[in-house]
Amino acid sequence: MSELIDYAMRVLPGLLLLTMLFILLPKKQLLLRIVVLILGFILLRDAMTPVGFWSFGVSLPAVWLRFTDDVLVLWMLGAMSLGAVGLLLASKDLRKLVRWGKARSPGAYIVGIVTGVLVALPFVATGLTVDISARGGSVAVALLPALLFMALAGNLLEELIFRGFYQSYLEKHMAGMRAVITSGLTFAAAHVFLASTVTDLGWPILVFVTIEGLACAFVYRHYGLIAAALTHGIAIFVLAGGRV
Repeated sequence: MSELIDYAMRVLPGLLLLTMLFILLPKKQLLLRIVVLILGFILLRDAMTPVGFWSFGVSLPAVWLRFTDDVLVLWMLGAMSLGAVGLLLASKDLRKLVRWGKARSPGAYIVGIVTGVLVALPFVATGLTVDISARGGSVAVALLPALLFMALAGNLLEELIFRGFYQSYLEKHMAGMRAVITSGLTFAAAHVFLASTVTDLGWPILVFVTIEGLACAFVYRHYGLIAAALTHGIAIFVLAGGRV
């Protein structure tokens, strides 16, 4: 619980500042309001590093990710992400941008899950050449349900902002595939500070997030937000749920 309090104290000043900016911006300045939301998400995500909610590493050729083994923290992070999703969807101007996809189309969900596995698989496979002790260690089976919930809920929030809001806005102002590529590359660029200043992971993590961002953007374009969130969440879960 002390870690959650520390986290809240770190992000609260920045969130208050960004909230005031978001409120002051006219509703017609939709892109600027979306950019403020992206900045807010970057703040929330990157602040997870110094409080120890997650850790990354590069043991070439492996890129690995591990989350805290505190089950309560994982459930709380997931729940807070869902709460943030609800708050953002209260804005009619933003909500009407979102394409959810066909709720009765299981094929879209299968595409999302399979794409998520395919995104993570090369990085997991290359990691098998490195002992798991050098890749953050094995993840306890008891941790996996909370880890899955947090990965899906947290990345639903991220996909809502980057795809549901930002990419949908782009698609109104440029050709579809150009919007897909721009969305994917913007997503990758939003990890530059995480890769270069918050941590020293450098180019390997940028390779992963570029592939991940482009995959999620493509899935959103064709299948909607739920499928894109599944792609993102499953990719993170597979990468972070290392057992071997």
